[in-house]
Amino acid sequence: MVLNDEKVIGDDEGPEPGARWKLAFDGASNAMGHGIGAVLISPRNGYTPFTARLCFDCTNNMAEYEACIMGLEAAINHRIKILEVYGDSALVINQVKGEWETRHPKLIPYRAHVVKLTEYFDKITFHHIPREENQVADALATLSSMYKVRFWNEAPIITVERKDEPVVCTVAEEEHDDKPWFYDIKRYLEKQEYPGNASTTDKKYLRRLASQFFLSGEVLYKRNYDMVLLRCVDKCEADMLIKEIHEGSFGTHASGHAMTKKILRAGYYWLTMEADCFRYAKTCHKCQIYADKIHVPPTPLNVLTSPWPFSMWGIDMIGMIEPKASNGHQFILVAIDYFTKWVEAASYANVTKQVTMKELCDEFKIEHHNSSPYRPKMNGAVEAANKNIKKIIQKMVKTYKNWHEMLPFALHGYRTTVRTSTGATPFSLVYGMEAVLPIEVEIPSLRVLMETKLEEAEWAQARFDQLNLIEEKRLTALYGKDRSSHNRQRRGIGIVKLQGNVACVVS
Repeated sequence: MVLNDEKVIGDDEGPEPGARWKLAFDGASNAMGHGIGAVLISPRNGYTPFTARLCFDCTNNMAEYEACIMGLEAAINHRIKILEVYGDSALVINQVKGEWETRHPKLIPYRAHVVKLTEYFDKITFHHIPREENQVADALATLSSMYKVRFWNEAPIITVERKDEPVVCTVAEEEHDDKPWFYDIKRYLEKQEYPGNASTTDKKYLRRLASQFFLSGEVLYKRNYDMVLLRCVDKCEADMLIKEIHEGSFGTHASGHAMTKKILRAGYYWLTMEADCFRYAKTCHKCQIYADKIHVPPTPLNVLTSPWPFSMWGIDMIGMIEPKASNGHQFILVAIDYFTKWVEAASYANVTKQVTMKELCDEFKIEHHNSSPYRPKMNGAVEAANKNIKKIIQKMVKTYKNWHEMLPFALHGYRTTVRTSTGATPFSLVYGMEAVLPIEVEIPSLRVLMETKLEEAEWAQARFDQLNLIEEKRLTALYGKDRSSHNRQRRGIGIVKLQGNVACVVS
C-alpha cells in the first residue's frame, strides 16, 4: 500500500539519533481470511504502513502476535532504536510486558520471539490502547484479510490520493417569484384559496399557519403569543428594517439576537427574521473589528432593594481619546442610573474638577462621594456602560474626528436596547413606553397607525394610563434583576417578590 502524502523510509536511510518512533499494530480474523497490519509513525508524524495476508489457519491472538512481530521486524530493518509499541490486544501487550502468564502452547513461541526482537532496541515500551485509537492499523488488517494472494510476490497496489474538490458541485439557487413570503397566507385569508399544486398535507399546514395571522384591509398582521399584532413585511421592507436598526440613525450595531428582539418590539415580523438578522450582523465589517474579546468571567450582579429611578448614579470618564474630535474634545463623561440603566454622556476637552463635577453637584444638590480602586464603592455598572458606549461609537463613526457628533445617536441607541439585567429598555423604564423608531414612520407599525388616528385628548389619556402602569413595569424589572442575581450566586439574599402591588424584600 502506498500513501501519497507520506514519505516511506528507504533501506539506505536511517532515523535521526535519539528519535522516538511509534508502532501501531493489529490483526484481523474473519470469514474472509486472516490479515495483519502495522504502521510506523515518525517523530514528524509521517506514516509508513505495512500489511500482509496470513494464508494459514490461526486464531485471532496469533494474528495479533504476527502483526506485532511484522512491525518490530520493520522497525529493525529501518534501524530504529527507540520505539513505543501500541496495540488494542490486552492479551498480547500484557503477556509481552510479563504482567500476564502465557499458557496457550501456540502463543508461547510467539512471546519468546517478541522478547528476542526487543533486545535489538535501546529502549522499547508496550502500551495498550482502545480500538477506537488504533483505526489505521485495524483498517490495514481488515483490508489485507479480504484480498486473496496466490503467490508470495503478488500483492494489490492501493494508492490513496488526495482530492480537494468534489467531482460534482451542486449549487442551490434561490428562486424569486416576485411575491412576498406571506402571499399564500394572505390569499387564503382573503378568498379561501390554496396554491394550485398544494397537497392535502400542504393545505392542512396552510390552514394552521393562517390561524396565526390577521388581515386588516391590505395589511397582514401576525398574532404574537402575547396577543400583540405584528405587521408582516416583505423582503424589501425587511432589508430596510435590518439596515436601519443595525446601522441607521440610532443604530448600535447590535448582535443578531438583539436586532431580532428590537424589531419585534417595534411591531414587525417576517418568517426568516432571526436568520436574516444574524446573517447581516456576521457580514458587518465594523462588528467583526470591534467585537468583544472575553477573557475574564462575569462579575456577580448587585442587588437593589428599591425600584427608585435616579436615586443613585455612577459617574466615570472615557479618555483620553485619540484622535481628538474636531471641536477639541477628547474625553467623555458618562453617568448611569443604577436602576433604569439610563445613561447620560457629554464630551469635554479636559476633565478638571471645576469642569466636570462642581457645577453639576451645585446645580442638582448632589452629595458626592469619592471612591478609590482599593476600596471601591461602585459595582461596575458605569464601567460596563463605558464599554458599551465606546463600542457603539466605534462602529458608528465614519470620520474619526467627528466621533462627538455620534454621541447623541449612540446614547439613543443604548437607551432603546433591552438590558439583560432588567429585561427592559432604559427608555421604557423612564417614560413608560417604547421609543418610536424612525423606520416606524416610513413603514407604519400598528401603534403608529393607532396613534395617528387619536385625538389629542385621547392620546393624552393613553399616555396617562401608561404612566400609571409604569411602577408595575419597574417592579417587574427589579424582580428580574434580583432573580438573575440569585440564580448566579445561589444564595437567598435580598430577593424581591411581588405580592399584589407591594414589593417585599425577604432573606
